Amino acid sequence: MIPALMIGREGSTGFPGKNLYPVLGRPLCAYPLLAAKQSQGVDRVYVSTDSPRIKEIAREHGAEIIERPPELCTAAALGEDAFAHGYRVIRDRLAEVGHTLEMIVLLFANVATVTGELIDQGIEILRNHPEFDSATSVSRYNMWSPLRARRLKEDGCLHPFVPFETFGDPATLNCDRDSQGDVYFADMGVSVVRPHCLEHLEQGLLPQKWMGQKIAPIHSWGGCDVDYEWQIPGVEYWLKKHGIEPAGV
Repeated sequence: MIPALMIGREGSTGFPGKNLYPVLGRPLCAYPLLAAKQSQGVDRVYVSTDSPRIKEIAREHGAEIIERPPELCTAAALGEDAFAHGYRVIRDRLAEVGHTLEMIVLLFANVATVTGELIDQGIEILRNHPEFDSATSVSRYNMWSPLRARRLKEDGCLHPFVPFETFGDPATLNCDRDSQGDVYFADMGVSVVRPHCLEHLEQGLLPQKWMGQKIAPIHSWGGCDVDYEWQIPGVEYWLKKHGIEPAGV
């Protein structure tokens, strides 16, 4: 059995209401649900939330609801703990009807840059490679190489976020965005993980410990989790490029 689990809470301080923000005429959180429904490998869809409106949207898309505990609905709560909680609920519910989990598809309510095809690619990767703990969607962002990252310090000046020596002899470094090779970021579109990743979060790699240690890429482009309103046009562009029409068209 392969379930999908989407998490999304009611509150958001940086971008209030982001999970419900209209994107091509649909609430943002509808897109991961649509992707899960389009996947050939996902058997059931679950949504962990405290939001009445997200619950309504989840039910409209045939998802089952998991009540997200209050302690996992604060600004300080970590997504990894919400995933682990949801996983345990799903595991126990399925065990009651004689099912076990082969793997689980993890989704965020504020990430529209995911398709059923990307989900199925992740499932296929894990089935073909039992040595991998997870497969996660990644986008190439060479312009955000850690070589270019800066930190504002108390002197009011920008300093290297990572010491240049980390990348080798500073005399050989340059400002070209491709100088360090391709730079991949987990874009939060989808993570397909084996159950042990959520059973033993403490063994996973930072910063996304739910992915375990051995993480395979699902290649995407332009993926992102939405934390600011200015990202919405880019997300709509991505959706149109993937054949998603505005609602009502």
